[in-house]
Amino acid sequence: MTSTGAVSLRSVAPSVYLPSLLYGMGQGAIAPVIALSALDLGASVGVASLVVGAMGVGQLLADVPAGSLTMRVGERGAMLLATLLLCGALLVCVFAPSVWLLGIAIGLTGAAGSVWQLARQAYLTEAVATHMRARALSTLGGVQRIGTFLGPFVGAAAMQLGGTDGAYWTHIAAAGCAATLLLVLPDVTKDASAGRAPVKTGIATVIRRHGPVLRTLGIGVMLVGLVRASRLAVIPLWAASIGLSSTTTALIFGLSSAVDMLLFYPAGKVMDRFGRVWVAVPCMLLMGLGLVAVPFTTGALTLALASALMGLGNGMGSGLVMVLGADASPSVGRAGFLGVWRLFSDAGSSGGPILLGAVAGVAGLAAGVWVVGAAGLAGAAAMWRWVPRLPRDGRVPRRSPVPETRADGGLGAQDRQAPSAGWFRRGRWRRAGPSSVGWAERRRFGSRRRVAPDRSGLARSSETAAVYPGP
Repeated sequence: MTSTGAVSLRSVAPSVYLPSLLYGMGQGAIAPVIALSALDLGASVGVASLVVGAMGVGQLLADVPAGSLTMRVGERGAMLLATLLLCGALLVCVFAPSVWLLGIAIGLTGAAGSVWQLARQAYLTEAVATHMRARALSTLGGVQRIGTFLGPFVGAAAMQLGGTDGAYWTHIAAAGCAATLLLVLPDVTKDASAGRAPVKTGIATVIRRHGPVLRTLGIGVMLVGLVRASRLAVIPLWAASIGLSSTTTALIFGLSSAVDMLLFYPAGKVMDRFGRVWVAVPCMLLMGLGLVAVPFTTGALTLALASALMGLGNGMGSGLVMVLGADASPSVGRAGFLGVWRLFSDAGSSGGPILLGAVAGVAGLAAGVWVVGAAGLAGAAAMWRWVPRLPRDGRVPRRSPVPETRADGGLGAQDRQAPSAGWFRRGRWRRAGPSSVGWAERRRFGSRRRVAPDRSGLARSSETAAVYPGP
C-alpha cells in the first residue's frame, strides 16, 4: 500500500504503541535477573555472561526468518506467534533445571523480540505517510525505550512477592496483555495490506536486488549498532576502573538512560523536516565524542557528563535504523528486506562488546574505549557519505528517478517517464558511476539518461519517491 497519510500517529497509538510499550516493559523486567538466574543454577560468572548474551544471539539468528515469517502470515499473525514462543520460553526460564536449558530459553526470547520489532516496523512503514515516517518510527523506538526503562521497577515489585521468578512472570503478563490488545483492538494491518498484491519474494532475491544499499548504508547501520551496544558496557566498566561504587554507577547509568528518552519525537520531526542526515550524523558524532572522552574522566561528575553526552546522542538517533531501513525498503518483499536490514544492525550490536573486550584485553580498557569511539566517528562519516539529502527547495520529484521493476518484471506506469527537466537544471542528478544502483538500472534498461545521485545505492520506487518531503 502506498502511504496515503490517512493513518495518524494518534489513531495507531492503542494498537501499535501501547502493545510495544508493554512488550518493552517485560523485556526490561527480565534484563537484570538473567545473570542472577544463571548464577542460582550454579553457573560461573563467565557462563552467566554467555547466558545473558544468548538473547542477542537469538535475535541475530531470527532477523532474517522473522522477515520471511512476516511476509507469510502478516504483521499481526507474526506477533501472535512470537508471543506464544515467548511465553513458552519464559516458562522454561522459570522451571529450568540447568544452565544450558536456561540459555536456550533466553535465546528464544530474543528471537521472539526480533519478530515483534520487525512486524511493528513493517506495519508503520506501510501505513504512515512518508512525511510522517520518521516521527512514527522514532516514537516507536522511544516507546520501546520507555518500556525497557520502566520494566526493572515493575519487575522489582514482582520479585518482592515471587523472588527472581517474579520478573519472568511479569514479562509473561505484559506479553499476554499486549497480545490481548492485538486481538481485541481492530486489526490495523488489514488496512495497510489491503492494496498489496500477494506476491512472494524470496530473501535471496531481496538481497541480490538491494546489495548496493546493504554494502554501503548497511555498514553505517552496523556501526550504529556497534557503538550503541558498546556504550552500555563502557559505563560500568570504566566506573569500576576508577573506583566508583555500584550505587553511583547505577545512578550514572540511569542519568544516561533518562537523557536517552527525551529526544525521540523532536529527532523524528527534524528527520521529517530537514532530512535524515541531520540527525544521523550528530547522533554518531555525540556518541563517538562521548566515548572518546570517557578515558579522560576521573570521577563521578566527569563520567556522568560523558555518559549524558552519549545518552543525548543515542536519544537523537531513536528509530534512526528503522527509518533508514524503511526508506530503503522495496514495496514488494519489504518485510524480508527489513529482516536483512536488522541483521546488519544486530550484528554490530553483537560485535561491539566483543571488539571492546578484545582490544581491552590486549592494550587496556582505555584503548578499547577509544577504538569504539573511533568507530562512532567513522559511523558519522559513513552517514554523511551515504544518507541521501533533502533537496534544498524541500521538494522531491513526483516520478521515480530510477525505474522500478514490478513483480512481473515490467515497469510501473509512473516509472516509464523520466524525471522533470527542472530537476536536471537544478543539478539534482548526475551520471551514475559503476558502483551505484543507477548504473545497474541504466545498463539493464539500455538507457543513457542521467539518473539520481544515489550514494547509498537506494533504488527509489514510485512509492518511496517522496521519502524526504517537507512537513
